[in-house]
Amino acid sequence: MYQNSVEEPLKVDLRPVTKDNYEKVCDLEVLEQQRDYVACNMWSLVESMFNPHYQTRAIYRGSEPVGFLMWVADEPEKVSIWRFMVDKNYQQQGIGRRALQQAIDEIKQTKALQKIEICYDPANPVAKGFYASFGFTEVGMDAGGEDMLAVMQIKGRLHE
Repeated sequence: MYQNSVEEPLKVDLRPVTKDNYEKVCDLEVLEQQRDYVACNMWSLVESMFNPHYQTRAIYRGSEPVGFLMWVADEPEKVSIWRFMVDKNYQQQGIGRRALQQAIDEIKQTKALQKIEICYDPANPVAKGFYASFGFTEVGMDAGGEDMLAVMQIKGRLHE
């Protein structure tokens, strides 16, 4: 059998968290030094079951769940990304970048959307530059004074 020497492009997509994949999503872990920056996936899934505005997605690389995202659309004009993680075994492969772009593209389908927010620990050495590369701008600390709040303004959206 002939082997193609060209490497296949990285296939990353977002899928709903279901009864068929939730256990694998709950088993995903970040590096030990990242644990203070990321909430437990199991807790996030429990929250989403009792809050109708919470949206969860498993990040897949091919057929394997490798990460998790959760966002909240509790106001028509604003969506907040509350959870975003890639398993420690799949970091530094471009998966997080592709997954976040897909999430942003999906969130932008919200009809009255004017901004997307994300919060992160200001001590997280990677977060600021990573989120800024997508167009998020720091606007100060969140209401609780613990996390940095960054906002992406959605341009060209008419007020309804």
